[in-house]
Amino acid sequence: MGYYRDLREYVGVLEENGKLVRIKREINKDTELMPLVRWQFRGLPEKDRKAFLFENVIDAKGKAYDGWVLVGCHAPSREVYALAMMTKPEEIVRKWEEAQLRPIKPIVVASGPAQEEVHVGDSLVEHGGLGEFAVPISTPGFDNAPYFSAGNVVSRDPETGVRNVGNHRAMIKSPVKAGLSAKMPQHLRQHWQKYKKLGLPMPAAIVIGPTPNVGVVGATKIPFGTDEYDVAGGIAGAPLELVKCKTIDLEVPANAEIVIEGEIPTDYLEREGPHGEYTGYMGMGVSNLFLNVKCITHRKHPIWNVYLSQFPPSESSLMTQISKGATDYKLLKHDLGIDSVVDVAYHNESGGRTLCVICLKNSTTPQVWQALYGVSAASTRFAKIIIAVDDDIDPRDMDSVAWALCYRMQPHRDIHIAEGKAASLDPSAAPPEDKRQMLIDPPTSSLLIDATRKWGYPPTSLPRREFMERAKQIWQEEGLPELAPKMPWYGSSLGYWPAEIEEEAELALRGEHYITGEKLAQNRIKV
Repeated sequence: MGYYRDLREYVGVLEENGKLVRIKREINKDTELMPLVRWQFRGLPEKDRKAFLFENVIDAKGKAYDGWVLVGCHAPSREVYALAMMTKPEEIVRKWEEAQLRPIKPIVVASGPAQEEVHVGDSLVEHGGLGEFAVPISTPGFDNAPYFSAGNVVSRDPETGVRNVGNHRAMIKSPVKAGLSAKMPQHLRQHWQKYKKLGLPMPAAIVIGPTPNVGVVGATKIPFGTDEYDVAGGIAGAPLELVKCKTIDLEVPANAEIVIEGEIPTDYLEREGPHGEYTGYMGMGVSNLFLNVKCITHRKHPIWNVYLSQFPPSESSLMTQISKGATDYKLLKHDLGIDSVVDVAYHNESGGRTLCVICLKNSTTPQVWQALYGVSAASTRFAKIIIAVDDDIDPRDMDSVAWALCYRMQPHRDIHIAEGKAASLDPSAAPPEDKRQMLIDPPTSSLLIDATRKWGYPPTSLPRREFMERAKQIWQEEGLPELAPKMPWYGSSLGYWPAEIEEEAELALRGEHYITGEKLAQNRIKV
């Protein structure tokens, strides 16, 4: 059977696990829907965030829509992301590691629910074309149109035949045209460049509402030349079922909610944007790709799936944070052979892209720099600030990381700057009115910081583990508030702790500290 059979089965799992909110009242998709979901990211801790299913959706003109809108079903919290991956939160990185090392190729089937209804030719706009679907405005008051935010764009490399599935937002420009955000070196744009050299338009399909393994893979930076369908199969432990498109030579998930088939011209670009971005600022409009729609297929009463992105933290930033950390972990450990790597953590505050912390155990200084430069080189657009820490530091907790920065790093010795990066949407790289942004990102750099211990340190100034564990037991017996331990939460030796000092500490535990006092008196120094 594979993974979840379809998005609808997954919605049921979310509900069974208390991770779904159903909104039955009438909701305006253009002014109310996304602001309502946004509140949980501005007013609730991550553990309390859920997916939202809107069952009665209208637009600004009062039009009612057939179908529902689902927001936040992939990553409002780490717990929901784990459900999407069919694993436990603590096993997410291992699940990603397994999926990349052991991908499973998809199979093509004759038919599927994704093609229950077909609009093509004279019937392409009989239900309104792209206007048939309840596509919400993500940033009301600033976005200039409804945008797809969970559009999984499928394309094929004309040289190798390898498919790519990438998440790209799409601006609705007409019932049969959508602008696409895809700048170099994104894989969709690389495919487009190859079609441009051939003088041909590029076939592409936008898939809305596939099973969640496809959704998380589409939003992940898998190495170029890898078929994301294979990795999605690796997550599922079974091949993904695909159907052939009706009008173009591509395959799409058979159980998706909606598929939009078309061609992307290679002789023209159009402005796409502005749109709210993961940086926490509006992304200004740039010249970009656009899709001319040839065919729309969908399930009956389809679910329109939406990622909540824009200001961090968001669903998009958490999904990117988790998946990029997992793929970089695989890169460092398996591709670069750095066995000392324990974890790689991107941070939600940075949109899940800019701030990265690498955790290593018993690493040498050359290994630390290999890891830092490896992450920097992995992507031109990710990892502006990269920090290496020891394994007694929680790479996901900035309090813990800041402590390492303060007392395990010297700026003149432990900081490098790696140039040659691309700014992407970072507004600190160039003024927003700089027209170079229309074609190319301004060059920028990465800050690499080695915040690991370079020699033996005294123990951390916390009670030893056995005493902290006994105190935690008492805490719980007293019915005190639930604890969320922060690393380090107990003291341990870090390589420098003379035997004499250790003996004195043991005497103190037995109440025999006067012995130490007598010893010190005998060794006093006259001044």
